[in-house]
Amino acid sequence: MEKIIDSVTIVGGGAAGWITAGVIAAKHRLKRNFKLRLIESPDMPTIGVGEGTWPTMRLTLKAMGVSEYDFLRACDASFKQGTKFVGWVTGASDDVYYHPFTAPQGFQQAKIARHWLEDGRGRSFCEATSVQVHFCEHNLGPKKLGMPEYSCVANHAYHLDAGKFSQFLKRHCIDKLGVEYISDNVTKVNVAQNGDIASVSTEHHGEIEGDIFIDCTGFRSILLGGHYGVDFIDCSEVLFIDRALAAQVPYENENTPILSQTLSTAQEAGWIWDIGLANRRGVGHVYSSRHQGDARAEEILLQYLSETASGPDKVELRSIKFRPGHRAQFWRNNCVAVGMSSGFLEPLEASALVMVELLAKDIAEQLPATRGLMDIVSKRFNQKFLHYWNRIIDFLKLHYVLTQRSQNAFWRDNCDPATIPESLREQLKIWQYNIPSSLDSHLREEIFSAASVQYILYGMGFKTDIRRYPKVEAATEFAQEQFNEVQKNIDRFTPMMPTNRDLLNHIRANP
Repeated sequence: MEKIIDSVTIVGGGAAGWITAGVIAAKHRLKRNFKLRLIESPDMPTIGVGEGTWPTMRLTLKAMGVSEYDFLRACDASFKQGTKFVGWVTGASDDVYYHPFTAPQGFQQAKIARHWLEDGRGRSFCEATSVQVHFCEHNLGPKKLGMPEYSCVANHAYHLDAGKFSQFLKRHCIDKLGVEYISDNVTKVNVAQNGDIASVSTEHHGEIEGDIFIDCTGFRSILLGGHYGVDFIDCSEVLFIDRALAAQVPYENENTPILSQTLSTAQEAGWIWDIGLANRRGVGHVYSSRHQGDARAEEILLQYLSETASGPDKVELRSIKFRPGHRAQFWRNNCVAVGMSSGFLEPLEASALVMVELLAKDIAEQLPATRGLMDIVSKRFNQKFLHYWNRIIDFLKLHYVLTQRSQNAFWRDNCDPATIPESLREQLKIWQYNIPSSLDSHLREEIFSAASVQYILYGMGFKTDIRRYPKVEAATEFAQEQFNEVQKNIDRFTPMMPTNRDLLNHIRANP
């Protein structure tokens, strides 16, 4: 009789470990004899700078049974409605575009981009097609006061304190979802005859068994990378950024506006992120060490802080080094890697936490019933997530390859065809004549939608030749109606939408 899979052991905590535990527990905890445990080292601090999420986090938290408002209060979280890119195209004072979380108005019914390319009425693509840009520009929240949890007027994600988020999920998983918690250090990996991990030895709790082991040990990857020796695919020849300086910056006063989007400002050899939490800002400079020294990177960040905050000399800077890339496989034998154990590229577009969500959900959904099925499941799992990693690389690189900034080697090198993946080069050729659509992929679902691609592509000034799209009067009229609808929605919703700060204050004051 085949071995039944009814025991999952997660090694490593942090956001990756506890998101994974929560997603699997919510799906399987009512099964008879099912056991889920998490081993977390008391000596290993989390990196704690992953402060941006995707709208998918709303579904993830809701599926875990998390109260949205409890989460917002406990994690000093705020609402995020997209990303604002400053200086990425030319570096001029008016060089701004958005990647909002709502699809362009009328996107599902027509090729709106075709009509904007023909007559954008002097507005950028994001301004012409999304009311959410207006929300962000005026620091408005995505929901009205008193709306139920997880409901909204505008699609949104969150900014959060990563350290507090991990602790919040830890308490929820243990108290509400029945996850067994073990605080200990893993000292040895014990192997079964078939090459699976039979158990791990710990300093104080002896051997801990499991049918499946999930590696959430961060960059160390002590199971998949350390024990199994799965190769790491270095992506630094495509995505150059490999350093980060991070700071927690206090607000000037309790009425300082809270940004409704991640602010991403281009620099000489990278970019600066600036996000607003409920109680502070999170600011950091990511850069390429081959294009810029650490001292210069720190100088640039401190200059930015001096222009946007009071007392930047009192801010403590944390330095983080990383190697952009991912594992060649993510599931080997009975071991799966989630989080930085599986890979990390750069914090652009908050892809790190969404990959944790995707990996965790796929494990929960595809959890093999028996050991005999595991090899089939793992094969498909590896194919799927290798594709996803490649698509993330293409999408992140897309933010760089269309720049006109030629004064710095970092930006020039990003435009060098030798550093652009062949898959992205091919797609850029297609987009010269075809507006991005869901047909660009052979998969039913992609990690980045065609709407997201359009926001980046046309925000960076790319032009698709629309002559192959015949001009149809009815379609033109519909498109103009959609452009007008954006303005109508701005006029309609603006008076009723609170600011991000007022919305968060209301939630904190009304538990």
